[in-house]
Amino acid sequence: MSDAAPTPILLVGSVPLSDEEQVFSTVSRTLGSRIKAIPDGETGDRTNWINWQKSVMDKAPMLERKKHVEGYGAVQVDLYSRRADCADDAAFPPLGYASAAIASYRTFERLAAEGRIAADTRFMVALPTPFAPMMSFIEPESFEAIEPLYAAAMRRELQEILAVVPPERLAVQWDAALEFAVLEGVFPAPVTDFDPLVSRMVELASWVPSSVKMGFHLCYGDANHSHFKEPEDTALMVSVMNHLATLVERPIDWFHLPVPIDRADDTYFAPLSKLATEAGTTIYLGLVHARDGLEGALRRAGHAKTHLPAFGIATECGFGRRPSETVAPLLELQAEIARHLDMVPA
Repeated sequence: MSDAAPTPILLVGSVPLSDEEQVFSTVSRTLGSRIKAIPDGETGDRTNWINWQKSVMDKAPMLERKKHVEGYGAVQVDLYSRRADCADDAAFPPLGYASAAIASYRTFERLAAEGRIAADTRFMVALPTPFAPMMSFIEPESFEAIEPLYAAAMRRELQEILAVVPPERLAVQWDAALEFAVLEGVFPAPVTDFDPLVSRMVELASWVPSSVKMGFHLCYGDANHSHFKEPEDTALMVSVMNHLATLVERPIDWFHLPVPIDRADDTYFAPLSKLATEAGTTIYLGLVHARDGLEGALRRAGHAKTHLPAFGIATECGFGRRPSETVAPLLELQAEIARHLDMVPA
């Protein structure tokens, strides 16, 4: 990319530092203009992705807690079912995403005004697809009734964010993980077919105004630094990306997909040659791994470039389960990898 723009870097969402100010400052200082949007790090109660939504389920008037169903659900927790006496107009209480984002945005803007964040860097909000909490916390018999209520609540959260954060300052990322777990046959689910799962993602994209940057994180999980299934190659992810590129009626600004540490081979990356996304869509490959550093990342990137000449870089997933003292070195590693890729001929 020696004659092209500098290799961009994406942070998927979680960054386990003390608070959003430390996240914004550290990321901006280390990655500079390579990062187009900075998340708040999902610190505090949000550090373990959607697990904090259990407290919302406890407060939801239409739900009651049941025992865990062995073999069902993404996490080993009690499931919730629809109450028999549930009112027809029952709604979820605030989910907490909007209040967290708005508070973090105030810090983001203060730091930007102080010159500690570049003027053209956006504030990124990463939201789970509603399918993820539903698959994690709702029993299958209640799924059909509860999913639209939670989706409506998530849309309200996004609308609150849009009412406060100017569109030219905002980027929204939809985190799609459980969709891939179901499509890969890892978990049983009330919805298993490709088309209805992708159509849910299409609807989520329609909620985001075109003046707001928007992307998708295609996730294979990161519990204990392991995937729920090792992807055989990128074929399923390419199929999802191509369908979204066709069906979504607004620009998709980026896709992020994982690259397992042991996949420095053409077989994994070959389906990327069939990618049919728009020219303005950046593909971020999660090829950065702390365990093998610069050498491993460049080896994986070399195979990727055979099938996808231009791409940005990232880790496979968020940083959320890492010790905080590893964050700065991992950010510095990403910057180093990007500098080396800048020097590789396109």
